[in-house]
Amino acid sequence: MADGDNPTPMTDWADIRQWRKAERERLIASRLAVSADTRAAMSARIAEGLDRVIGDPSGRMVSLYWPFRGEPDLRPWMESINARGGKTALPLVIDKGQPLVFKAYKSGDRLEKGVWNIPIPAEGDPVYPDVVISPIVGVDPGNYRLGYGGGFFDRTLAAMPFKPLVIGIGYELQRIATIYPQKHDIPMDKIVTEASAG
Repeated sequence: MADGDNPTPMTDWADIRQWRKAERERLIASRLAVSADTRAAMSARIAEGLDRVIGDPSGRMVSLYWPFRGEPDLRPWMESINARGGKTALPLVIDKGQPLVFKAYKSGDRLEKGVWNIPIPAEGDPVYPDVVISPIVGVDPGNYRLGYGGGFFDRTLAAMPFKPLVIGIGYELQRIATIYPQKHDIPMDKIVTEASAG
């Protein structure tokens, strides 16, 4: 852990929000500072770790994401899930303050631009994934995820009709001492980085 070591306790939500914003910017800059080749190698190791955690994907719906701002690129692994009898989906932002919706997607399906110009499936009905893989901006020892600050992820998990296996993925450099978790924050079941799965 770097700058997040031995944090000063904070209880005021306004202070925590301000701290999270600064920490988010620092962590994204650190992630983007890693070379594309190194990130690609780390993404391959993360995919191996996901295979160990998930096991046989056959018959399971796995939600991934389209990589954004230096996030691990798991698109090749997404193709391998489909090749091994699993199904994959991508999340869509419908509206601010609303849960995400997941739509089935496999390589070759038509995409369109969604929020922040992130590609999303152009067609298909909503699905409920058995496994939700979510990129992290930061993560603490309690598996609480620091995301982009929109609250979409926690809102989505709270609204799902069943509890999927939730895996946060990122790089070791994104580990921090705490995110100052609040009542609305939902911890990941597992965290997978290039160095560890658990």
